[in-house]
Amino acid sequence: MWPDRRLIDLFKTEFPIVLAPMAGVMDAELVIAAAQGGALGSLPCAMISAEKAREQVGLIRQRVKAPVNMNFFCHTPVELTAEAEARWKQRLAGYYTEHGLDPAAPIAAANRAPFDAAFCEVVEELKPEVVSFHFGLPEQALLKRVKAAGCLVISSATTVKEAVWLEQRGVDAIIAQGAEAGGHRGMFLTDKIAEQPGTFALVPQVVDAVKVPVIACGGIADGRGIAAAFALGASGVQIGSAYLRCPESKVTAGGRKALAEAGDESTVITNVMTGRPARGVQNRLMREAGPVSPDAPPFPHAATALGPLKAAAEKQGRVDFTNLWAGQAVALGREVPAAELTRDLAKSALACMKALAG
Repeated sequence: MWPDRRLIDLFKTEFPIVLAPMAGVMDAELVIAAAQGGALGSLPCAMISAEKAREQVGLIRQRVKAPVNMNFFCHTPVELTAEAEARWKQRLAGYYTEHGLDPAAPIAAANRAPFDAAFCEVVEELKPEVVSFHFGLPEQALLKRVKAAGCLVISSATTVKEAVWLEQRGVDAIIAQGAEAGGHRGMFLTDKIAEQPGTFALVPQVVDAVKVPVIACGGIADGRGIAAAFALGASGVQIGSAYLRCPESKVTAGGRKALAEAGDESTVITNVMTGRPARGVQNRLMREAGPVSPDAPPFPHAATALGPLKAAAEKQGRVDFTNLWAGQAVALGREVPAAELTRDLAKSALACMKALAG
């Protein structure tokens, strides 16, 4: 019934829907539920240890026989200079004073590590059906090992140039990430945030430029969005924000309240949360220090000094310093179990396509 079955056949899932990997707000529980509903479940591994990843994949394998996607960042780490750290701490000093925190106290560094040889060994051991990358691809030697382990490889492109670059390096499918998408921009051949195309403009141009299946991502949160993606030539969709309010997600009570109250104008692209452009629900820090600030140190170091502030505010039920990543269609999210939501999305999309063909 789907007009393009390439992604279903490639991933061997019931539906051409990929649960977006959302680091920090989900774990195996949401992956399992989405997979039970017929989607490809994605486990975000950028903020967890190799041992934790093994444990999480083990839990998934025990509960479902569906394919698994392990997702990794592959950015090039940048050292934090003393000057950049001092400038950022100075910018945050007032918030520390307000919350009774000592700005000189030692803080654990933000954990967002790129894919490396140690994690490649985990992939070779666990053999997930799919491995996805954000911010390009890892070095060629590691990529060859991932493919040799029998894993399909996918990655995000935010421009046609990035999509062509990914196809030339052998990816099996490309996620076309429009500017509407929540979370970090997957951009890796450009740093010009103002030039990032939206999903409606990006998807058909990527489809025309590559031969591999294209997964539309950004502003897709219901059946209408999925049907539109297929009309643009996509073979499937990646959806994240629509799942944030599912009971299986790990979003805090304060975060759930902010998501429930969010509208079409609630999200912005910011660098103040991590040091790299990402779209999320606007909070106090984004409004007062950003949304884009030259004072934010490079990724992921901006997040380090925010740790104590985030914890202090969340204890009071506030998300003033919490990176609540979400896309522009966040208001379409619902509080329903993830398996049920997945089936509803697929059913609604097929009904939309049937009506349009009618």
